[in-house]
Amino acid sequence: MSSKTNGRDPARRTSKRPYRDSALIYGAFAVIVIIAAVLTGGRVLWAAVLAVGAFMFAMFWTWRSLRGREGQRRR
Repeated sequence: MSSKTNGRDPARRTSKRPYRDSALIYGAFAVIVIIAAVLTGGRVLWAAVLAVGAFMFAMFWTWRSLRGREGQRRR
């Protein structure tokens, strides 16, 4: 048996705050990139620029995907 909100997998739970959850995960990845640059003696400024850029791209992608899903549900 399936429901409209969970599709074929009713056991799968959906987050009530998907944007916040995504931001926390992508932010953690960005911090890991910067820490790795510090620990390996890499270029920390470039690592920070790369981390911020990747974070912004990932958040945009998440926003776009979630907005698309919301639009499909309305139809």
